[in-house]
Amino acid sequence: MDVFVKGITLGLLLSIAVGPILFTIIKQSINNGIKGGLAFVLGVSLSDICLAVASNFFTELFNTLLERRALVAFTGSVFLISLGIYFLFFKKVKANEEGQQLLVFRKRDYVKLLLTGLLMNLLNPFLWGFWLATATTFADHVIRQRFIIFATALCIVLTADILKVLLANRIRQRLTLKNIQLINRLNGLILIGFGIALLVSLLFYSDKLPQ
Repeated sequence: MDVFVKGITLGLLLSIAVGPILFTIIKQSINNGIKGGLAFVLGVSLSDICLAVASNFFTELFNTLLERRALVAFTGSVFLISLGIYFLFFKKVKANEEGQQLLVFRKRDYVKLLLTGLLMNLLNPFLWGFWLATATTFADHVIRQRFIIFATALCIVLTADILKVLLANRIRQRLTLKNIQLINRLNGLILIGFGIALLVSLLFYSDKLPQ
């Protein structure tokens, strides 16, 4: 029972964390509907699974990759700023003849959304540090206990993200095209802000990035 409580606590902590992922889940769901939002969330979940597995069972490899955190931070900042510029200046909302939002997706569009969620999460060096710190905290637990803790946490995070998608979709149905475009631009500004903050951390506070 104790391991389930730890997993639930860890999952809730990750679920309420404020960052670019939170705002982008909402934006993707409003922009692309439930299926688009779920594709993005699936990418985020896959990256969380990769980080959780690597930090627990491939510690040496994970530490080797973490030593390249400066490169990860730089790549992540460039990625976030590039996405932000796209959403701020270039992203257009498709509409039909009645002026309603038009959602037309091909399979490759869903793959792009999945990869965006995957990369956005993987290129966050602070998330790497979080998973390593968490794995270290539970290092004295046996493998079965750690599996339960992290599996429970990941299930809660995925469930919370799906609920965010469903909530954002309900909001989307009440928004005008102009409002959706404003949300795109706001999300663009937020992503640029996070990207710049990450870059500043790399340039001036690199010693405070996760060790």
